[in-house]
Amino acid sequence: MSVLLETSLGNVVVDLYTEERPRCSLNFLKLCKVNYYNGCLFHSVQRNLVAQTGDPSGTGRGGSSIFEQLYGEQARFFECEVLPKIYHKKRGLVSMVNNGNGQHGSQFFITLADDLDYLNNKHSVFGIVAEGEDFLSKINDAYCDKESRPYRNIRIHRAIILDDPFTDPDGLEVPSSSPRLFRSYEDPDSTAPPRIEEDEDLDGEADGRELTEAERVEREAMKEARTNAQLLTLLGDLPDVDAKPPENVLFVCRLNPVTRGEDLEIIFSRFGEILSSEVIYDRRSGNSLQYAFIEFARKEDCEEAFFKMDNVVIDDRRIHVDFSQSVAKEWFRYRREKRENALPLPPPQTTTTTTHLTTTTTKVS
Repeated sequence: MSVLLETSLGNVVVDLYTEERPRCSLNFLKLCKVNYYNGCLFHSVQRNLVAQTGDPSGTGRGGSSIFEQLYGEQARFFECEVLPKIYHKKRGLVSMVNNGNGQHGSQFFITLADDLDYLNNKHSVFGIVAEGEDFLSKINDAYCDKESRPYRNIRIHRAIILDDPFTDPDGLEVPSSSPRLFRSYEDPDSTAPPRIEEDEDLDGEADGRELTEAERVEREAMKEARTNAQLLTLLGDLPDVDAKPPENVLFVCRLNPVTRGEDLEIIFSRFGEILSSEVIYDRRSGNSLQYAFIEFARKEDCEEAFFKMDNVVIDDRRIHVDFSQSVAKEWFRYRREKRENALPLPPPQTTTTTTHLTTTTTKVS
């Protein structure tokens, strides 16, 4: 009861819950058998959430179940399987997408984090990634636009059935070849820039001769650098791959969970004009991650705050400050997630905030 997915980021083996989700498993296996998923894009990749695929159109609006082929258009979707309950508690779970009407077609997603409770009772978990941890890590790190579409296309090349306990339904037609792979499909309603195809050669060199080992290493290094540069240009975030975090941004950590960005702005504004002050929150829970970025108008003001605010007590917590260059990885992740609107503010907490503001203005040392 397993399927091997050959993708542009590596191979993935999916074990199916055929006893708990017989209809979802049957649908998935027979779609694999008719080569339905071959060439499908991962059209939506949300970091630390899910990677979604299974729509041949690549838009997220298409796809149909195997039952449409067997019984006609009226059977395009089938009812969700919700019993027995299987929760989205692990990274690597495979789940059929709810079309909004409590039904499934062909689209499915793979979870990229643990404890995605908000997906429970909406989508049907029908399998788990048994092999493919490297794939999960790579796709989770994919550069995506604000609509969660990867800038470089990620595809399922082939879906190969390893074990199928279900007999083929009457009327199942297995094609002799895969559907045509849409090399550069673009959604006509999208305003996003064109995508980089997975096999696109950014070097443009093909002289036909065999390369020496030194030339091959140099060419691969140049190709990787140019790929990164093109991706970052598409992202519109960094001018080049060697860009550094700005020198006027201060990193503040070890915060009390109740500390807010507005309060930090009040405290740090005594050193100069502040352009922004943001505490970072967990995308799923809305809880504070207990660190923040404070952007000053002048680099000199940021430096003064660095020398005077380290180890200061705010809201009963002794904070630590550093320049954003020292935490470049966190800074770039923050910039990317901010651009994708991936850092929602937590719900208002009137009582906590009132107490917190009083504490903040009286307990700075």
